[in-house]
Amino acid sequence: MRRELFIHFSFWFSFFIFVTIARHYFDFLYWPIWLGGVVGMFLPDIDHILYVLLLRPEEFTSQRFAFLLGKKETWRAVEVLYETRSERRGLIFHTVLFQLIFLVLTFWMVTSSGSIFGKGLALSFAMHLVVDQIVDLTETGNLDNWLKLSPIKLDLIQSKTYWVVMLGLVLLMGLFI
Repeated sequence: MRRELFIHFSFWFSFFIFVTIARHYFDFLYWPIWLGGVVGMFLPDIDHILYVLLLRPEEFTSQRFAFLLGKKETWRAVEVLYETRSERRGLIFHTVLFQLIFLVLTFWMVTSSGSIFGKGLALSFAMHLVVDQIVDLTETGNLDNWLKLSPIKLDLIQSKTYWVVMLGLVLLMGLFI
């Protein structure tokens, strides 16, 4: 779990440093973009909580999570979610279809909104999904969990290419903020 948190935080921090430098956001006036980024970094993980509490409460992991929450062992419950993340196949946010739709909405948000908090939130959310993909790609060698609703199947080279394109699009959107 610590490794994955470190990876997420490293990507997030590097990305927001990149945006700050590229857009010359050195004034304290731009602190809301960082706050939005922190909030957006954790929002995709709500998908896992919704899955275990609402979508599949009968699964063993869901029961363990609920049991640990009932015992007020919140940190251990979160660790269980991280340890078993590859087992969850019915996530809503962690699909290619959702990612593509969200990328369009992120572009719209970044280019037309006046809220820098919202821009930071949307960009951070999109970056979190990209980081989740690289974690899945390195652990399983594919993006099958992300393509479960799609008839498309990608081999390793195609999956890596898709990931690089998504990362590039999110980085490019960071220049529009």
